Amino acid sequence: MTPTRDLDELLAIAGRLLDGVHDQFVAGVGAPSAVRKGWGDFATEVDLALEKRLTAELFEQTGIEVHGEEFGGPDVGSGLVWVLDPVDGTFNYSAGLPTAGTLLALLDDGVPVLGLTWLPLIGHTYATRAGGPLLVNGIAVAPLEPTDLASSIVGLGALNVNSRGRIPGSFRLDLLAEISKVSSRIRIHGSTGVDLAFTAAGILGGAIVYGRNAWDNAAGVALVRGAGGVVTDLAGNPWTVESESVLAAAPGIHGEILDILNALGDPRASSSGGPQS
Repeated sequence: MTPTRDLDELLAIAGRLLDGVHDQFVAGVGAPSAVRKGWGDFATEVDLALEKRLTAELFEQTGIEVHGEEFGGPDVGSGLVWVLDPVDGTFNYSAGLPTAGTLLALLDDGVPVLGLTWLPLIGHTYATRAGGPLLVNGIAVAPLEPTDLASSIVGLGALNVNSRGRIPGSFRLDLLAEISKVSSRIRIHGSTGVDLAFTAAGILGGAIVYGRNAWDNAAGVALVRGAGGVVTDLAGNPWTVESESVLAAAPGIHGEILDILNALGDPRASSSGGPQS
């Protein structure tokens, strides 16, 4: 593990570099698809340009290699490596919705020790190092307090009832229905980074993430942990870089959502059809 003093220095460098691409990020809003990556997934020219720029600048200023969503990189489970998503919520970004941002984490043998989520379109930044605190727009905030699901907003991942795969659409629909019986305040933002940052800041009581990519999840996991929240996978196992999902929430809410998930059972047992998600 890197010393705290080094983490503080690396966090400051990373924050300055993310600040430095603010204008480029904002100017690119509305950019169309440039690279088709799969069903319902694409990258814009801004994704590609920002990843190239930040990868070069991070390595130049820290000597640590970068694994990015668009161009890959070193093994995220070994040694020190930056993990970068240059534009999280790409569909939102391309459509002009402000729920999009840049996610950056520093992993030490797969463990997130720094997390940064920059949301330029709403003017908010979220950052932390291992052990906290959470910094919102550079200011330390109080740790998350225990609370309950009934009084909270919950962020959910994408929903297509016909999708199949690890976590089928039918299971996601059942989960939405069960959570709605306790809290009717459910939101689908279309951005993992937004959901996890808002959970860390206490805007959301919790977030359910169906994706497993390190570039989507690692920064937000660090933020929620730094804020004093609880992070596991959907089965309740401690989150690792190999996890295939994320359940992040304030104390109290995490246990309530986990109880609902446990009652629903294994997602793979849910019948489904249609395209992969």
